[in-house]
Amino acid sequence: MVRGTEDKLFNTFIYIILGLVGLAAVVPLLYVVSVSLTPYGEVLRNGGYVLIPKAVTFQAYMKILSASDIWSSFRVTLFITFVGTAISLIVTMLLAYPLSRKGLPYRKWFLFMIVLTLLFSGGIIPTYLIVKNTGLLDTVWALILPNAIWSFNVLIMKSFFENLPEELFESARIDGAGEFRILWQLVVPLSMPSIITIGLFYAVGQWNQFFQAIMYVTDRTLFPLQVVVREMLMLSQQAMENSENMVPTVTMQMSAVVVASLPIILVYPFLQKHLTKGMLLGSIKG
Repeated sequence: MVRGTEDKLFNTFIYIILGLVGLAAVVPLLYVVSVSLTPYGEVLRNGGYVLIPKAVTFQAYMKILSASDIWSSFRVTLFITFVGTAISLIVTMLLAYPLSRKGLPYRKWFLFMIVLTLLFSGGIIPTYLIVKNTGLLDTVWALILPNAIWSFNVLIMKSFFENLPEELFESARIDGAGEFRILWQLVVPLSMPSIITIGLFYAVGQWNQFFQAIMYVTDRTLFPLQVVVREMLMLSQQAMENSENMVPTVTMQMSAVVVASLPIILVYPFLQKHLTKGMLLGSIKG
């Protein structure tokens, strides 16, 4: 097919827009990494804006990674990310699958209750009392179970399951398969792109765990990465007022952002194919 002049102009316009959007996403990340690697004096000479560092220092990273609590917080964060994501996915699938079946009794009532939680929450104090009375305070499970399921993800996965051909379910039932077998051997393999996409949403939420940690955990050995990094930044800012040899707070902040974000960012390229399929799954097909 020969492209006309209008098509070429339109494609050029789209490429320009996508390029600008890409720059808007890349430049802030490049700025954070550059400031974390640039000596503070060089940052001040450039008016606080550095994209390509002329001099490199790893002083801030050495200070962060040499902290006594940083590696234990990494282990806690990895645990709640992997275990919490697995629990969230299992519970989400077990709830979304029956809701995707139109023959479920009181289906509309259950959907109404799930949608209601998107608009109203129980509140901080009632949630804290539930966590306390169930004995989850000062345990790693307090970082996983209270937020194990997101209503929005349930609705997304339900819509994915509804797009599967009904003939597959009828054929499986004729062959004698039960609902659990249909779910694990038929629905899950066919919905793997959407499951991976939602799993990534859960993993990012667990990796960035902060509020629940400061609410339900006082044992320092159970602090996740985000809480430990915040404490280090606060101590660094206080120390800067009493010493000139400390790492500047701005450099520490940027280094902390890189340390806390880099592991989860590195996961995205490996899941990009599945993310694309997950977004396209259920779209209008010609």
